[in-house]
Amino acid sequence: MLVKRPINILIAEDDDDDKLLIIKAFQRTLPKESVTCVADGEALLQYLNKASPFDKMDNYSIPDIILLDLNMPKKDGRAALAEIKSHDEFKKIPVIIFTTSNLKDDIEITYKMGSNSYITKPGSFEGLVKVAKEIENYWSKTVMLPV
Repeated sequence: MLVKRPINILIAEDDDDDKLLIIKAFQRTLPKESVTCVADGEALLQYLNKASPFDKMDNYSIPDIILLDLNMPKKDGRAALAEIKSHDEFKKIPVIIFTTSNLKDDIEITYKMGSNSYITKPGSFEGLVKVAKEIENYWSKTVMLPV
């Protein structure tokens, strides 16, 4: 029998206000240490590869899920998604696109690239909490994640 556990979420989000609200929303249902944030796609890949500045983290763990914004500096979400899904170790990690864009082209291309879900960011904190609960329920209580 498999015991369900809290999921570890890695969030790639460049907007500090959005980042703070997303973290607070997830902390309503997940332990604080289950949520890690990075500022862009480049930092996301550095984290996954445990490269500097993440190579000395005491509580490092490969995430169970990645929440990925599309429009970020340095390396945008599309480029980061392409690298994640082309990497043997990381391609099994579910990637949820979590962005303000509701453009048909963004939705189609990210699914073609291997994203597992596409969610448009809600406009209120209450909406973020609802989405966080739905993500947590689905990914930690309903589906089986790879170990």
